[in-house]
Amino acid sequence: MKIILILIIGLSLISFVQTDKNRKTDYLKDIQAYQQEMNKEFLNEESSPLTKEDLAHFSQLNFYPINQNYCVKAKLKLNSQPKEFGMKTTTARLPIYIKYGVAYFKLNGKKHQINIYQNVELASREGFRDYLFMLFTDLSSGVESYAGGRYIDLRIPINNAQLIIDFNKAYNPYCAYNSKYSCPIPSVEDHIDTEILVGVKKYH
Repeated sequence: MKIILILIIGLSLISFVQTDKNRKTDYLKDIQAYQQEMNKEFLNEESSPLTKEDLAHFSQLNFYPINQNYCVKAKLKLNSQPKEFGMKTTTARLPIYIKYGVAYFKLNGKKHQINIYQNVELASREGFRDYLFMLFTDLSSGVESYAGGRYIDLRIPINNAQLIIDFNKAYNPYCAYNSKYSCPIPSVEDHIDTEILVGVKKYH
């Protein structure tokens, strides 16, 4: 009986390790596919934010190594009385947002919180009603990542309680590549007090 029990436990552990390995492989493929799509967009003259001069020499974006530890589960506390406001941008444009809620999470051994926003105009469009927006600076901003901060696109979670934030999908605003664009600027509240060493690095 003991031998049978040991065999069962051993097989269960092998199965668990194999399943975990498969999950990590699937995750890696998912982020790689995301990065490939971004590169395709930047290489396409019709969709690229790059100037014609930069596009002529562009091959691919500079990404940090993929790290699944930067995909975090956050507790989302909804804003009970969201008010519309004009978010500051790099130009005089003030797009209308609401503060949808605050996400609380742990990363690099620390507790953090970050505001989660919703674009009012975008939320009125069919197919975009569940879109959320997060912008942030961190301790890598202005060093290896863009000084003006980075963005992450999110969706309203089904249970409105737990939000998956994957910093591997953090990208630069278009004005990091071309000054003709108008981009939202992270506020003091949108700062994360740790290095986010995943996602897109600064251009040039």
